[in-house]
Amino acid sequence: MRFLATRPAHHASRGITTREPSPPARGTPGTRPAAVTGHDASVDFEEHRPMLLGLAYRLLGSMWDAEDVVQEAWLRWQGADRDGIREPRAYLVTVVSRLALDQLRSARAKRESYTGPWLPEPVLTSEAGPLDTAELRDTVSYATLHMMERLSPPERAVFVLREAFELPYDEIAGIVESSVVNARQLHHRASTRLAEGRDKFQPTTEDHSRLLVKFMDAAKGGDLDALTELFHEDVVSWNDGGGKVRAALRPVSGRHKVASFLSALTVRYAFTGVRLMDVNGHPALWTRSLEGDQVVMVNVRDGRIQDLYTVLNPDKLVRVHKT
Repeated sequence: MRFLATRPAHHASRGITTREPSPPARGTPGTRPAAVTGHDASVDFEEHRPMLLGLAYRLLGSMWDAEDVVQEAWLRWQGADRDGIREPRAYLVTVVSRLALDQLRSARAKRESYTGPWLPEPVLTSEAGPLDTAELRDTVSYATLHMMERLSPPERAVFVLREAFELPYDEIAGIVESSVVNARQLHHRASTRLAEGRDKFQPTTEDHSRLLVKFMDAAKGGDLDALTELFHEDVVSWNDGGGKVRAALRPVSGRHKVASFLSALTVRYAFTGVRLMDVNGHPALWTRSLEGDQVVMVNVRDGRIQDLYTVLNPDKLVRVHKT
């Protein structure tokens, strides 16, 4: 049985505090589910752990922080009066959501003072938690995680809980401590804001991969015209070096500017080991240069690259690192 490992000192629990949720009492009318015994505690938690980690990651955009939250939830689960908890999953979802909300509120100030654009931490698709539905896959996609940074913490929580985990509004309202009417409004606002930057018709994995290969070939060959043709008119290149690796400190916008920017990089640096990998539910590019490693992901709109996300910060590449 696998439990959460002790974290390194610089990634230790950040003193997250929140009120304990009231034990959920849902169930089929006329029945009374058996209470959770101490003997079943570790089994119940481990059963839900991948889902909880996926939930926390969607809310935070950082697997380091998500693991902190799930570790704290485990400690609280151990100390809870489990005899009164009828539905462990609902209880744990509430605990993790509230812990993640607290963490997200404190993280926003740090992200605003981050060196250059802050981008989510990419993770291998195999480590992103269950992706059994289109909604689970869509809400863990890199483009969606990046766009969710526009939302307020409550909007993000409501959107994730409703879209990815299909919770009813009354449960969501209890988790974010609002009325049902307000929870519906938060979801509507979040959906509207995210729809502005999303394509209704997402490419297949094969089309996504072919577009990335074309991009890779055009960039390596220095073909400026071919590179420009792959970009949407309003393309934006986001680069996250975190102050640890040289990267553009501001987003680069416009197809000609982005193409020229990338062309200059390929002339200046020798990129090796370029290959496709599966990140956040979609194909991505792994490259290596003398400056360090990087992962490149794209958001596709109308068959062209709308957003180009390049993560160079080595701290964010731990889970996708290839030797």
